[in-house]
Amino acid sequence: MDRRSLLKSGLAALAAGALPGAPAAASAAASPPAAGRAVRARGEEFQLAYAPHFGMFEQHAGPDPVAQLEWAAAEGFRAWEDNGMAGRPPEEQERIARAMERLSIRMGVFVANFGTAFQEHTFTSGKQDARDNFLADLKAAVEVAKRVNARWATIVLGTDDPSLPAGFKHAHAVEMLQRGAEICEPHGLVLVMEPLNQRDHPGLYLRTSDLAWSLCKAVGSPSVKILFDIYHQSISEGNLIPNLRHCWDEIAYFQIGDNPGRKEPGTGEVNYRNVFREIHGRGFQGVLGMEHGNARPGKEGELALLRAYREADTF
Repeated sequence: MDRRSLLKSGLAALAAGALPGAPAAASAAASPPAAGRAVRARGEEFQLAYAPHFGMFEQHAGPDPVAQLEWAAAEGFRAWEDNGMAGRPPEEQERIARAMERLSIRMGVFVANFGTAFQEHTFTSGKQDARDNFLADLKAAVEVAKRVNARWATIVLGTDDPSLPAGFKHAHAVEMLQRGAEICEPHGLVLVMEPLNQRDHPGLYLRTSDLAWSLCKAVGSPSVKILFDIYHQSISEGNLIPNLRHCWDEIAYFQIGDNPGRKEPGTGEVNYRNVFREIHGRGFQGVLGMEHGNARPGKEGELALLRAYREADTF
């Protein structure tokens, strides 16, 4: 999802929750499973908590968010994410939360700081107004998290400041995160920092998993962790499994998208079955957000996406 475009269009435009489309990839399904492995049956619960988003199954379920949750639950999903949840009216947030509780669906991330995510030098400058604006975003995010029973919220660390040495920028970012942790810790809300790739999001400060890991270590709070987006990290650094092993103790959330194309597993170069096997084998109990588009349009595209996840979840 191009978060900068969403920011420009305003939070109200996020209420629909759908990711923009893109050209169809060559194949909508992952490679066939190895002999002797049973693909997840339709409706069977997945081994990992993959989280769709609103709009992903709209052709089958219709536009109503609760109907989409119900349809996904019947297909075996037990988690959900909505980047734009903070932009929904409180009464709609509460309606969605009631449906998720009834369906035993966990809430994944929403974006906590759309107001400051892509602003100039938000985390690197050390400026008081940047800090105040970020903390105001987090105070509002805590209230959203309470309404929707969210445990995690995404934060983006703004643009880099090339005029400052790396050490100063790191110290300023750590201080910002520490102040944010003070707001979130009493409420059990975990801020997950997302490194974004330079190709899609040029000029941002946080681009690699090692910098995210070092920030977590410096902050030392259970409320500041890493969102390891496999799509972004496949572009920024590759070496996915070794890097997630290095960062494992600070990773609280994953997001998914194949590269190129940012569509479902099996439409690009990432061996998602191996990545999911690694994550599952390490006992991960959190959520993996499906932050990507559908490779093919219509109901057939939605069913192809389901097949891709059932096959990638076979290990």
